[in-house]
Amino acid sequence: MQQDKHPEYRPVVFRDRAAGYAFLTRSTATSEQTIEWDDGESYPVVDVEISSESHPFYTGKARTVDSEGRVARFERRYGGRPGEGSGPTG
Repeated sequence: MQQDKHPEYRPVVFRDRAAGYAFLTRSTATSEQTIEWDDGESYPVVDVEISSESHPFYTGKARTVDSEGRVARFERRYGGRPGEGSGPTG
């Protein structure tokens, strides 16, 4: 690795304010704000809007929204669901 070409890689705290969750990891992200961590050290803190603690996919709260009736349109176009005796596969 060439010297003086890459950003500093150091411990940084990422804080998800929506979930009230923070975690310490290594990153090149920078911040003017700092936070005192559980180990007594002070680290830069980066506030994020969403993390694995608040994202619907990871929390199991994800849902599928069929706002345009795509399933009904598919069934009209292709004659129902497979295995029901209609359409090219049934």
